[in-house]
Amino acid sequence: MCGFAGIFTAAPGRRTTLADHVARMTAPLAHRGPDDAGAWADEQAGIALGFRRLAILDLSESGHQPMRSASGRFVTAFNGEVYNFDELRAELERLGHRFRGTSDTEVMLAAFEEWGLERAVRRFVGMFAAAVWDGERRELSLVRDRLGKKPLYVYREAGLVTFGSELKALVAGPAFDRTIDARALAAYLRDLYVPGPRTIFERAVKLPPAHVLTLRDPAAPLPAARPYWSLREAAAAGLADPIRSEAEAVAALDAQLVEAVRCRLRADVPLGALLSGGVDSSTVVALMQEASRRPVKTYTIGFADQEFDEARHAARVARHLGTEHTELQLTGEDALRLIPRLPDVFDEPLADHSQVPTCLVAQLARRHVTVALCGDGGDELFGGYNRYVYGVRVLPRLLRVPRRARRALAAALGAVPALAWDRAASVARALPGLPHQRVGERVHKVARLMAADSVADMYGSLVSAWDPAAVLLDPPRAEAAEAPPGGEPEDLLDRLLLADQLAYLPDDQLCRVDRASMAASLELRSPLLDHRVAELSWRIPARFKLRGTTGKWILRQVLHRRVPPALVERPKMGFSVPIDRWLRGPLRGWAEGLLDEREIRAGGLLDPRPIARAWRDLQAGRRQTGQALWAVIMFQAWCARWSPAQGGAPAAHPARVCA
Repeated sequence: MCGFAGIFTAAPGRRTTLADHVARMTAPLAHRGPDDAGAWADEQAGIALGFRRLAILDLSESGHQPMRSASGRFVTAFNGEVYNFDELRAELERLGHRFRGTSDTEVMLAAFEEWGLERAVRRFVGMFAAAVWDGERRELSLVRDRLGKKPLYVYREAGLVTFGSELKALVAGPAFDRTIDARALAAYLRDLYVPGPRTIFERAVKLPPAHVLTLRDPAAPLPAARPYWSLREAAAAGLADPIRSEAEAVAALDAQLVEAVRCRLRADVPLGALLSGGVDSSTVVALMQEASRRPVKTYTIGFADQEFDEARHAARVARHLGTEHTELQLTGEDALRLIPRLPDVFDEPLADHSQVPTCLVAQLARRHVTVALCGDGGDELFGGYNRYVYGVRVLPRLLRVPRRARRALAAALGAVPALAWDRAASVARALPGLPHQRVGERVHKVARLMAADSVADMYGSLVSAWDPAAVLLDPPRAEAAEAPPGGEPEDLLDRLLLADQLAYLPDDQLCRVDRASMAASLELRSPLLDHRVAELSWRIPARFKLRGTTGKWILRQVLHRRVPPALVERPKMGFSVPIDRWLRGPLRGWAEGLLDEREIRAGGLLDPRPIARAWRDLQAGRRQTGQALWAVIMFQAWCARWSPAQGGAPAAHPARVCA
C-alpha cells in the first residue's frame, strides 16, 4: 500500500524541475509510504511520476517505484496489491518473460507488455490505483480497481493535469484552484460524504471505480473515462442466473470466501486482522485462522458506553478461534485528542463518525503489524444494515396508512424529546424485530419515515443528515436522488444494495477505511470485497440475504460452520460512536467553537440559524441532531485547514499554490 502523484503538462521544464514538483506533491503522502520514495520524469513528454512506498511484497530495491517495464515501454506508479500476481507471473514466465524481483508491480508491467493495459487490468484480482505511462504511444493512463478500494484524484486546468492518491497531493502541485463546488457541498450535507465523481473542489474529480482515463494531450479537456468492468452489468448478469438452492448458495459463498481470504494472506511483513465480533469480521478471522498455522493477531476497539461496545463480543470470538487478541478502550477524551487531526487525515469533508474508532483501531494494529484483513463490504453485499430492514419490511406497511394519519402520528412522536424516549425504554417492545437500544433515536427515525410520501423519500430520510436547502445560504438546484435507483433491479432490497454499492460503499466506507488505515501506515485488505465475491453475491437471491429481520443470513451460515451462533447472533450495532453524548459532554467546548454563529456567517456558505437550533435541541435532549451537526462540524474544521479563506468562504479569486 502506497501513495503516488504525478504531473502531465503542456509546458515541460527541465527534468529536475518536474521531479522537484512531484517530490513536493508526494511529501504530504509520506504516511502512505514511509519506507521509500522515488520520482521519474520525461521532460520532453512533460510527464513526471512520484511515489511513496509502504513495503509489503519484495522489501528489496527490486520493489522500488516508479518502476519501468523490462522493455522500457511502460513506467508505473502503483498503489495497492494484485493478489493473483503469482499465477500471472507463472503464466508470463511460460510466455518468455523474466523477472528481477518478486513484487506484484513488476508482474503488472509484464502483463501490460504481453496483453495491453486494459486486457491485463481485467485479469487482476486486487485493490489498486495506478498511473501508467506508455512511452511508445505517448499516453498516460490512470486506472482504478473495480469497487473503488484505492483512491485516485485528478485536477485539470489549461495545459496542466495533476493526479494523486489524495487531494492534499494535488493541492501541493504546481497549481490548484480551491474554489468549493456548491453541488458537492449540498451532496455532502445530505449524504455525509461527497459522492463521486465530484470532489469538494470544483476543478478536481475522482476517477470512478473500474475505469481507465487515458490522456494524450494535457492541453485538451479531460476525455471521458471508460469502464473495463461494470457493477451494474455484474448485478444484472447475477440476477439473471440465480442460485436457487439454499445449500448450493451457502457452499458457493463458503468456497469463494475461502479463496478470497487465502490470496490475501501473502505478505513479507507481519499480518493481522481487525475484529469487532460482528458477523463480517468474525467470518474473515475464522477463515484466516483456518488457513494459518499460528494464532492470528486480532485487534478491536471498545467503548465505556455499553450501547456501543462490541469489544466483549470480539473477545469471546477471539477466545473461541484462539487468536492473539489486543483490545483498546475508547473514551470521549481519546476522541478529543484525535479529532483535531481529522481534517488532515480526511482532506475532503467526511462526516461518518465511525472515522474516529477506525483511525484508532488502525493505530492500535500498526503497533504490531503492517497488514491487516478486515470485514468491510459484508453489509453492502449481503444486506446487513438496519435500514434495509426498515426499507423492505417497514416502509411499504407505513405507506398503507393514510397520509394525514401518518403525519399526525409522526408529529406526536417527534414532539417527545429523544432523552424522554430513552428513559421510557419499554416503548422499544412496540418496535418488533428491531434493537432495543438508543430508543429515542429510533423513534425519531420512525417519525421521519412516517412523514415521507414515498419509499424513495423514506429511504432518503434514513440515510440523510440535513436537507441542504435548509442549511445552505444559496443551495444549488436539486439533483436526482442517488438512492434507490428506479427501474432495476425489480426487488426493493436489490435496488437498495446496488445503490449503496455504487455510491455509499466507495465514497464513504472505503474512503474512510483507506484514509484511516493509511494515516497509520497500515495496509487493510477486504476479502468480502473481492470482485469475485461481489459477482457471486448477485447470484444469491435476496431471500438468502435478508430473512425476516435478520440481515446477512447467508453470510451467517458460512460463519456458523466455524463459530457457534450464540457468539455472534445479536442486534446489529455498527462501528459507531455515541456522538450525541460526546457532543453534550467531552466534545462540547471544541464543537461550540466551530459552530460559532459569527464564524459560520462569515464563511458565507451556511445559514447559522438552523444549525444553532439543532445545537440547542441536542443540548436539551429534544432531538438527536448529533449526526447532522457532525456534518457541519467536520466541514467547518475542514475549511479551517483547506479552504482558501478561514471559516470556509470561497476565495474571490481561485487560490493558486505554486511549487
